[in-house]
Amino acid sequence: MGKKKSKNLFQRIVAWVHLWPSLVAGIIVLFVCFTGTIIVYCDEIMDFSAGEALYVTPQEHRITHDKIFKQIENQNPNYRISEIVFYKDPERSLRLRVFNIKEKTLLMIYMNPYTGAIIKEDSTIYFFYVVAHLHAELLAGSVGGWIVIISTIIFLIGCVTGLILWWPKKWNKTTRQASFNIKWKAKFKRLNYDLHNVLGFYSLPSSIILSATGLIIFFHPLMDFTVKVSGGNSIDVHEQLPKSDSTRVAKDLVTYAYKALQEEYPEKNAVNSWVFNLEKEGVYMLNSGKPGLKSIENLDFTIYDKYTGEKIKLAPEQIIHEKTENIVWQLHMGQWWGQIGKLITFLTGIIATSLSVTGFLIWWGRRKKNKRIVA
Repeated sequence: MGKKKSKNLFQRIVAWVHLWPSLVAGIIVLFVCFTGTIIVYCDEIMDFSAGEALYVTPQEHRITHDKIFKQIENQNPNYRISEIVFYKDPERSLRLRVFNIKEKTLLMIYMNPYTGAIIKEDSTIYFFYVVAHLHAELLAGSVGGWIVIISTIIFLIGCVTGLILWWPKKWNKTTRQASFNIKWKAKFKRLNYDLHNVLGFYSLPSSIILSATGLIIFFHPLMDFTVKVSGGNSIDVHEQLPKSDSTRVAKDLVTYAYKALQEEYPEKNAVNSWVFNLEKEGVYMLNSGKPGLKSIENLDFTIYDKYTGEKIKLAPEQIIHEKTENIVWQLHMGQWWGQIGKLITFLTGIIATSLSVTGFLIWWGRRKKNKRIVA
């Protein structure tokens, strides 16, 4: 029987870089991937949790935004609205993202857009809020954030080195079978090896995208660089818009939200407005599309001067800035291709979560084998 060829120096270095950093960061990577997977279908779960509160009986006139804020204040003085979602469907309720400044919790409030009646308070979003912070920083502030991001870098390196290790030396029928197919009827050791190698390969593109977008979101200079490369302006759009003028009377936000839906985006079903700084801004910025937890599918936006109602046009590089940031978030949240994108992201999350486990079992099995050889 011929003697097995030993690996060259490059292969040994790649194998070492793939193994040991991944073992050290394995439990963090597993946790980050698992929590990220939970978040993928958060929008659908929140809609399901809202249930019948999503719908109302249409009436002739809608309430003003002043009434919306008043109703929330009456409900609880500690509530602060951060986002309002307006739907074109006359039977849809308003969806308000609300923060409780006393208890530091987040909730969705569904309100009748005609009467102002609060239909339901739903804290499902707070669960995802907590999971998102576990995912991003382990609920440990900046220290946790750095632990997560270092583990993400290690995972990204593991993806690249894993591809190098996976790559067959020769392309023939046997290597193609071994590289692209899982032997489901094989013994556990071989099955585990295939689950790590084959599933790792198939999930590689989306794993790299999820890791890279996570790094872009964490490192603000990297996000600025991404925006500039895309042709955008790195200056935040809100910093360039007119500020509030206490000597003037603002028009009704609700009127302009439905104006945008009916005149600007007749093909779209919803617009949202971030209103946590509404009293400081001299504009109404309305984002059209399908609003999610952190991004908007099919994003477009219109800005109105809130005192005159005139549209404010942005420079092309400012529009690119907003859309690029949104795309990064879409790629990271799985909202980039409707339900297909979400399914791909969800399956990638499951596979990425499993890689730490299957990789550890491969290493542990070889470790035990080496001990027996030495003995």
